[in-house]
Amino acid sequence: MKKSTVGAAVIGAATVCAVAALIVNHRMRKSSKWARAMAILREFEEKCGTPDAKLKQVADAMTVEMHAGLASEGGSKLKMLITYVDNLPTGDEAGVFYALDLGGTNFRVLRVQLGGKNGGIIHQEFAEASIPPSLMVGTSDALFDYIAAELAKFVAEEEEKYHQPLGKQRELGFTFSFPVMQTSISSGTIMRWTKGFSIDDAVGQDVVGELEKAMKRKGVDMRVSALVNDTVGTLSGGKYTHKDVAVAVILGTGTNAAYVERVQAIPKWHGPVPKSGEMVINMEWGNFRSSHLPLTEYDHALDNESLNPGEQIFEKMTSGMYLGEILRRVLLKVAEEAGVFGDEVPPKLKNPFVLRTPDMSAMHHDSSSDLKVVGDKLKDILEISNTSLKTRKLVVELCNVVATRGARLAAAGVLGILKKMGRDTPRQGGPEKTVVAMDGGLYEHYTEYRMVLENSLKELLGEELATSIVFVHSNDGSGIGAALLAASHSMYLEDKS
Repeated sequence: MKKSTVGAAVIGAATVCAVAALIVNHRMRKSSKWARAMAILREFEEKCGTPDAKLKQVADAMTVEMHAGLASEGGSKLKMLITYVDNLPTGDEAGVFYALDLGGTNFRVLRVQLGGKNGGIIHQEFAEASIPPSLMVGTSDALFDYIAAELAKFVAEEEEKYHQPLGKQRELGFTFSFPVMQTSISSGTIMRWTKGFSIDDAVGQDVVGELEKAMKRKGVDMRVSALVNDTVGTLSGGKYTHKDVAVAVILGTGTNAAYVERVQAIPKWHGPVPKSGEMVINMEWGNFRSSHLPLTEYDHALDNESLNPGEQIFEKMTSGMYLGEILRRVLLKVAEEAGVFGDEVPPKLKNPFVLRTPDMSAMHHDSSSDLKVVGDKLKDILEISNTSLKTRKLVVELCNVVATRGARLAAAGVLGILKKMGRDTPRQGGPEKTVVAMDGGLYEHYTEYRMVLENSLKELLGEELATSIVFVHSNDGSGIGAALLAASHSMYLEDKS
């Protein structure tokens, strides 16, 4: 009897020990997995590091590339395109002007009434239309006839007070968001189509000529006085309300910058010196690249698998199209190597671009005690349920690393422009005020990104200069901005010389 009791006790003790060992083993495995997750986070954080010294190197590299791009065509990764915009709005413009914004499958027609000195924008209205899919792959005449017909309808419905005096043509600013080689303020050759358009007989044609021929066919008495891109339009809109605007930056799905340059500082400009002595340069800064950019394995993989490997590297680190995708790639590695979402890697996490930047922003800004928004996003988008608070905190930390790097690099880009303009050092009599006109959904809606960008630039400039830099949100550069450029380049402007 005693033997069996002892035996049972031994077996019972062994079972308890085995269970305890399993629990300890499970905890150790769990803790080593969590240690791996933390290691991935810390390594990523380190590789994404943007100390001030590195950002100053990035800014210097941006300035060098700007000089090279202004010296000759193809001399730099930065195209530094001459826009032929030599007159930005002053705020004195008066009259009724129009804009056509063709940026993709939808287009808008706008009418803007300007009140002259101190009058501002008195009235604005627009109509929107979508382009039928058949016209996106049809002929040039078919596309522009359709657009001109919508313009004709818009003009026909306008109130009498907007009618032009006899003999005076309506004037239009045309935002055409496709690759164009600009040849004057109101002409440019279509280089190629993007965004699902493929109209072969328009390639190599002057886009303004094509539109004006269509307007003539449809009986629209209107001339294009400015062909612009949305970044230049943002600069124009900013300048209309803030006379010290000198730089414009768009941070949305993509990113770009434009600024005002002295004509003498543009060696590749061979035309006459404009009265203003200045020229707006469209940098196409998304294509900037430098050995100082803190690229990680995730950035290299994203670039290699993209439609344009080796191109738009700066854009791929800073803009709304890519931030969510960088986050997804890091989360995938954490899932594969540390199993923080369970033993199986969530299938949805393997889908490129499934995690969009607005979702990343919502998680980053989650201020609830249990990070409910993070939990909901992981469940709704990636089908990951029952995440622990610890896991949700890890996700927020990763959002912070990705957004902080992007915003600080964008700040370094702006510093590079200010250096090129000679506005990065104090002057006698105090620093010159510089207003940076900003637009784009990323800047407008991702609060944390916006604050990091603005604070980083001020830190980099130092206390004395920080107060001289002001950011303003210049909305709708592709619409109102284009109408304002039509006004500042009107053929009816009095010759003030």
